[in-house]
Amino acid sequence: MAHVIEPASTGRAKCRGCGGKIAASELRFGERLPSPFAEGETTLWFHLDCGAFKRPEAFLEALAAREEPLDGRERLEAEAKLGVAHPRLARVDGAERSPSPRARCRSCREAIAKDAWRIRLVYFDEGRFMPSGSIHPRCSRGYLDTIDLLPRLRRFTPDLSDEDLKEIEGELEQPAPPPASASA
Repeated sequence: MAHVIEPASTGRAKCRGCGGKIAASELRFGERLPSPFAEGETTLWFHLDCGAFKRPEAFLEALAAREEPLDGRERLEAEAKLGVAHPRLARVDGAERSPSPRARCRSCREAIAKDAWRIRLVYFDEGRFMPSGSIHPRCSRGYLDTIDLLPRLRRFTPDLSDEDLKEIEGELEQPAPPPASASA
């Protein structure tokens, strides 16, 4: 079966991308995968934005198969295409202030200072998103190959204020630190 975009029949499904409820009658994206437990398939449900951000290839397949009009289609398609062009972008899972100085950036390997902004990362494995560390916002260009993260950060960290987003945007635009020199 092909991936689908359809209205939710009930309000029981949770989005695999953000963990929020998908309201009854709200359009949702369903990624169809082989069942890990038996023969057949299983469907993973996402809000449309979450599907475009987290599962861009499958989302584009479902979008191409959809003949009915869809509000925001161009924006969703552009975000999914950005995710295909920059595969690590699907790993972005929001932003937060580092609760301790113990975390290390997955890009530059430097410590992320306590209370400094960091971008949370996840990876997709067996139908679930698993935490996989974080990066400094300034390391996004090198690690993710883009700094166009604000729509994803807004989606996966809805409690960020406009001031927080401006601060993060400023850090995204900073140059990454030079690589550590190799000792001889």
